[in-house]
Amino acid sequence: MQANGNTDYKKLLTEVIQKQMVVLGPQITLTKARNVKGLTVADDGTVTDIQGAPQEMIQSLIDQFVQLSGLIVKKTMEPLLSVYPDGVAAAGITAAQAPQPATPPPPSADAAQQAINQALSGK
Repeated sequence: MQANGNTDYKKLLTEVIQKQMVVLGPQITLTKARNVKGLTVADDGTVTDIQGAPQEMIQSLIDQFVQLSGLIVKKTMEPLLSVYPDGVAAAGITAAQAPQPATPPPPSADAAQQAINQALSGK
């Protein structure tokens, strides 16, 4: 019965990885998925082996993508906050408290790519 349970987890993890491959691209997604200890992932995103507790691997995989998302959000918010050059820091306002423009410009693709590159390099 455990083998069947692992098959279900493999299917779930494969589906998550393959969906992220569409969003983030295969290189980034596979790099993040292969950071999960005990998880073996083929080049097409298929999970071929699970060594360890599947629940922990799901959480670890999610954590990999959340970590990446946090960096992307941070990098895409920097241009918005730069509208307030010294005002934000001088007033002691944190990024979360800073007033936002009524219609913020769209996030920079360059900033998002830089965040992705930083996440991959571990910085």
